[in-house]
Amino acid sequence: MVSQGSSPSLLEALSSDFLACKICLEQLRAPKTLPCLHTYCQDCLAQLAEGGHLRCPECRETVPVPPAGVAAFKTNFFVNGLLDLVRARAGGDLRAGKPACALCPLMGGAGTGGPATARCLDCADDLCQACADGHRCTRQTHTHRVVDLVGYRAGWYDEEARERQAAQCPQHPGEALRFLCQPCSQLLCRECRLDPHLDHPCLPLAEAVRARRPGLEELLAGVDNNLAELESARMVEKEALARLREQAAKVGTQVEEVAEGVLRALLAQKQEVLGQLRAHVEAAEEAARERLGELESREQVARAAAAFARRVLSLGREAEILSLEGAIAQRLRQLQGCPWMPGSAPCLLPQLELHPGLLDKNCRLLRLSFEEQQPQKDSGKDEAESQGGDETQSWREDGAKSERQGAVQPQSRDGAYAPKENRAQTPQEDGAQTPKEDRAKTPQEDGAQTPKEGRAQTPLEDEGAQTPRGGRSNKKRKFKGRLKSISREPSPAPGLNLEGSGLLPRPIFSCSFPTRMPGDKRSPRITGLCPFGPREILVADEQNRALKRFSLSGDYRGAVPVPEGCSPCSVAALQGAVAFSAGARLYLISPDGEVQWRRALSLSQASHAVAAMPSGDRVAVSVSGHVEVYNMEGSLATRFIPGGKANRGLRALVFLTTSPQGNFVGSDWQQNSVVVCDGLGQVIGEYRGPGLHGCQPGSVSVDKKGYIFLTLREVNKVVILDPKGSLLGDFLTAYHGLEKPRVTTMVDGRHLVVSLSNGTIHVFRVRSPDS
Repeated sequence: MVSQGSSPSLLEALSSDFLACKICLEQLRAPKTLPCLHTYCQDCLAQLAEGGHLRCPECRETVPVPPAGVAAFKTNFFVNGLLDLVRARAGGDLRAGKPACALCPLMGGAGTGGPATARCLDCADDLCQACADGHRCTRQTHTHRVVDLVGYRAGWYDEEARERQAAQCPQHPGEALRFLCQPCSQLLCRECRLDPHLDHPCLPLAEAVRARRPGLEELLAGVDNNLAELESARMVEKEALARLREQAAKVGTQVEEVAEGVLRALLAQKQEVLGQLRAHVEAAEEAARERLGELESREQVARAAAAFARRVLSLGREAEILSLEGAIAQRLRQLQGCPWMPGSAPCLLPQLELHPGLLDKNCRLLRLSFEEQQPQKDSGKDEAESQGGDETQSWREDGAKSERQGAVQPQSRDGAYAPKENRAQTPQEDGAQTPKEDRAKTPQEDGAQTPKEGRAQTPLEDEGAQTPRGGRSNKKRKFKGRLKSISREPSPAPGLNLEGSGLLPRPIFSCSFPTRMPGDKRSPRITGLCPFGPREILVADEQNRALKRFSLSGDYRGAVPVPEGCSPCSVAALQGAVAFSAGARLYLISPDGEVQWRRALSLSQASHAVAAMPSGDRVAVSVSGHVEVYNMEGSLATRFIPGGKANRGLRALVFLTTSPQGNFVGSDWQQNSVVVCDGLGQVIGEYRGPGLHGCQPGSVSVDKKGYIFLTLREVNKVVILDPKGSLLGDFLTAYHGLEKPRVTTMVDGRHLVVSLSNGTIHVFRVRSPDS
C-alpha cells in the first residue's frame, strides 16, 4: 500500500496486482473504469451487470450501467499504457528463443530478420545490431531513443519508454491521441478532430494537463486530509474497541470473583449459623439436664415424705399418729411452700430468618450499567475514582432496595473497584456475630489470619449484632445476611520477584468434590494425580489401593483395576496405558488392568515419582537421585543424573509439554530446591530461595505456557515459578480453601487440580494474563 502523500513508482505499479482484474484474477483485458475508480475487464463487468445496475466487487457501490452497455464505461488508458509496456517487455516475435528484428523483414523479406539486440523507445520496435546502428540516420528518426534490449527487458527504461510512447486512439489504429476536446472532455487523434469535433475548442494534451492538474491536486489534497481524519477516527475506534474488550474482561472477572465471594460468604455464614445452632442446643440441653436433675431430686424427697405420712396414717396407732403429727405437718407444709419449678430462663426455640432479598425473585445480586466512554485523562483520574467511591458508599448505605443489594460496584475509569475506607471487606463482618470460641470456623479463619483493618471483607457482612425492630425480645437470635456489593480480590496479591514478572496467571475456582467412594474401607490418601482423557483425571488412592477416574466436575467414572496387593503411589497416563509406581516397582498396565510389564526399582527410596514424556510413548521415574526413562515395551531408553549430582532425591516429576526437548521439573528433597533440567540432565534453572518458607518442595505441575506450580504443604500454598525456575509469587493460599495440599496436576494446560490431605479435590481454572 502506498503511504499518504508519497508518489507511487512505476515499478510498484508493474510488479503489484494493480494490473490484475479483481474478478477473474488475471491480467486486465479491455480495462474499463467505474465511477468509483475501480478497474475491471469489460467482459467481467458484463457478467456482473443485472437490471441496468452492477455493484462494485470491492467497495460494494451500486453503479448504473450506461444504455450502450458496459463498453460505454471509460476506457482506462493509464492501465492500457502499463499493459502495453508489460507486453513489450515480455513479448515480441521469437526465433530460436530470441526476439527478432522488426525492420529486417521489411527490407529483405520475411524470415531474414536477425536477432534483436536493441529497442527503439519511440517506435516500440526491436532492432538487430545493424538496424540499430542506422536507425537514427534519417530526419524522421534522428531524435529517437535506441537502448539495449537486455536493459529494456530488465525494466531500466520503463519510465522513459512511457514518456516517449503516445497513447493510441481506439477508433483509428496507428494514430496517437494528441488533443483534448474541452466541451466533450474526450481525447482525440488527428482523424477524430477533423470530423465530429472540428468546431470544438481543443487543447494539446500537455497544455490541457497543465490547466487541469492544479484542480486535481487540490481535490487530492482534500482527500488526503479526509484520509488523515479517517485514520485518526479508525485509531480512536480501535482504541475504543480495545478499551471495551479490556473492560469486558475486567467486568467478567469481577462477576466471577463476586459470585465466588458470595458463594464463599454464604457457605461461611452457613457454617457460622450451624455453629450457633449447635452451641445454643448444647447450652439448652445442659441447662435442661440440670433442671431435670433438680426436679428429680425434689420429686424423690416429696415422694419419700408423702409415703412416710401415708404409712403412719395407715398403720400407726392413735398415740403414734399424734406424736408424729407435728413433724409430719411441718414437713408437708415445708414441701408445699417450696417452689416446684427451678428459677431459670425459658427454653428459646431457634428460628431462621432469611434476608428478604433472598426470597425476592426480582432481587438482582449482579447488575450491569453502561457508561459512555470518555477520553482518559490523567488530571481527571483521581476525580473519577473519588466519584466512584462516593457512589459505591451511597449504594452500600441503601439497604432498603433489594435490587441494588449485591450489584456490581461502579468503577473508576481505569476499571478498578472503588474501595470503601481503603480496605477490602470479608464475609464475617455482616450479621449477628457469636463469640469466636462458640461459633464454627469459617474457611477464612482456618488458616493464617490477617488483622481486621487489613483483611478482605466479603459480601455477607452486616453491621454486627442488631437490635430487632418492632419491640422483639433481644433473647431471640436473628440470622441476617445482607447481600452487599463487594470489593475484593480472589487472593492476596502475589509477591513478585525482584526481576519483575509482569502479569501472572490467576486462579478461578471451578469445583470441589470428595474422592471417597461407598466401597472404600479407609479414608482416601491421594498420592498421585494425572490427566486421563479429555477433561478427566486419574487419582491414585494409596490407602484404598485403587486408581479412580473422575471428571473435572467431580463425576465418578469408575476405576482402573490394579494388580492384587498393589498400593499405587505416583501415576502417569500414556498412549493407551497407565504407568504407576507401587513400593519398589514400576508397573505399566492397560486401561482394563492387564499388566504389560513391571520393573524393579531401588529399595532405598520410599516413593518413586513417575511422569509421562510429552510424546506419550515413554515414562520417566525418579530412582535414588537419577532419572530412568522406559519405552512402551519396558526397555530402558535412557538414564541420567540431573546436573550430574548423585545426591538428588527427586520426589515429583512433570515434563514440560511446551518444550520439544522434553524438559522436566522436579522437587529435590536433598537440596531442598526445585530444579529444571533438559532431557540430557543439564540443569536449566534451580530455585532454593526464601519463597519456599523453609518447607520441603512438594508436587509440581506445568501449564501450557510453561509456568510451574509448586505445592508447599506446610504453609498451605501453591506458588508459581517461571519456566526457568524463578519464583514469581503465590498462586493459591489458605484463602482459597487449601488445607494441607498434597498432589497437583494440570489438565489441558488450563485446569489445576489440587488434592488435599483429607481426600478432597479442588479444581481451579488458570486464567492467563493475556486472556
